[in-house]
Amino acid sequence: MRSTTEVFQPLQADDPPVVAGYRLAARLGAGGMGRVYLSHTQGGRPVAIKLVRPELADDPAFRRRFRREVEAARRVRGAYTAELIDADTDGVPPWLATLYVPGPSLTEAVARRGPLPVSTVLWLMAGVAEALQAVHAAGVVHRDLKPSNVLLADDGPRVIDFGISIAADLSSHTATGSTVGTPHFMAPEQAIGGEITPATDVFALAQTAAFAALGEPLYGDGIAPVVLYRIVHEEPDLSRLPEPLRPLIARCLAPDPGERATLAEVVRWCRRRLDTDADAGAGPAVWREVTGPEATVPGPVPTPVASSNAAATLLLRPARRWAPGRRTALTTAAAVTAGALVLTGVTWLAGHRFGLGERAADTPASTPGATKSARSTAPPSSTPPTAGGAPRASQPAPNASPAPGAVVRSPVWLNEKNSLSLREPMLREDRTGDIRLDCEDDADCALQSDTSVFVQLFNGKAASLDACRHLLSGAIGSAYRTWSLAAADDGTHLCVKNASGDIAVLAIQVKQTTLRETAFLQLSMNVWRKAA
Repeated sequence: MRSTTEVFQPLQADDPPVVAGYRLAARLGAGGMGRVYLSHTQGGRPVAIKLVRPELADDPAFRRRFRREVEAARRVRGAYTAELIDADTDGVPPWLATLYVPGPSLTEAVARRGPLPVSTVLWLMAGVAEALQAVHAAGVVHRDLKPSNVLLADDGPRVIDFGISIAADLSSHTATGSTVGTPHFMAPEQAIGGEITPATDVFALAQTAAFAALGEPLYGDGIAPVVLYRIVHEEPDLSRLPEPLRPLIARCLAPDPGERATLAEVVRWCRRRLDTDADAGAGPAVWREVTGPEATVPGPVPTPVASSNAAATLLLRPARRWAPGRRTALTTAAAVTAGALVLTGVTWLAGHRFGLGERAADTPASTPGATKSARSTAPPSSTPPTAGGAPRASQPAPNASPAPGAVVRSPVWLNEKNSLSLREPMLREDRTGDIRLDCEDDADCALQSDTSVFVQLFNGKAASLDACRHLLSGAIGSAYRTWSLAAADDGTHLCVKNASGDIAVLAIQVKQTTLRETAFLQLSMNVWRKAA
């Protein structure tokens, strides 16, 4: 059973109370493109508001792509999609609103109850295929279909984030040369930067259905390069799938996109296998069993009574579209006229990008060691805070509740001039620590070490000491001393072990590697001494 507290997180000090007239009622989560909130239309209908991450919003090329994709998404109308109902691509930051779907993601449903029955997987494939038909009819390819982008309402699945994921690709808007997506659910042509077509989504549909039937990714777990190698070069083991599903999933997983089943064929195949149930109303009963009791959706936030208090008035006022060049002036004026309380409220507008963490989809609401206090006081700067030209050593977050026995630092800033160590001093002003950030001109930014090994978690879970011990036990050799950050994003957890047997969990709060000359990571860091 999903409780209300699991689904709806309270707003934090760095969250805006209002977005363009939409009063925010709760946090729903965050992903690669930004934070997601619950709000309501004027008529009281729940909607999901997504705010774009500032480092993306500040890129003119991203805004152009985002504008094109939002216009395409407006045309998508389907029974199994969460429709886009409002957006402002020129806002500061840009945002969009879709209908809120009251149900768990496929990831959450499988984690709660395990693999789904064959009939449910067939209903799932038929519904998602219909959703993709509507998306493709609007001239959009989803490119990031995965279990966390399929929500399960009590009357069937809903596909979300259609057509928006392409806008987050900062390298190209063309059909080639892009690797937007999630490694475990990519198609072969996507993994190698080939041409992206509607057949790419068909491959992801089959992987998503296999995940529902198996309770785990079809191509197995592991680091991104290993999984992508399997997808491109190896045949998947379909013998683990229930026999009724194998023919259709095999067809959809054909290496040649031209040989894959069409979405219309997927729908017809599923309806034939479901036989009379498809027309007897069995679908809704299936989904109610899978989704479980529905969490109570918080009601609309009432409009506050006008107050003479200047600080309260500023905090509750809908955000104005300040030009980027005026953000610093806005922060300064707020601090002078309304004091520390107002500064905390407007920090989201002026400095959210570089001082605040956000949660990735399907991960806990907070990263290890991070607290509201630590996030809300980070400085609005495009580089880590400095004192005399050197990064400032962070202190343990007050009132934190770290994992037992761990030394906690949050937030810490890592760039190409400093380094981190698993021993004191943990933040080094030179490159002598255990962990360095390197961004070479011809390669992705990566974490590097002469003394430590890295392993990244790809299952959307927060890392624990026991999980890191297990994962790091097999991390042997120089291949694990350099770790590409291409598949890492805000909310990603990495396990680290040095030669002394110290183990650490690094949780990425902010990743800025788009502009190589100012690349940095904001992290929370839990360290267990002699834990290996």
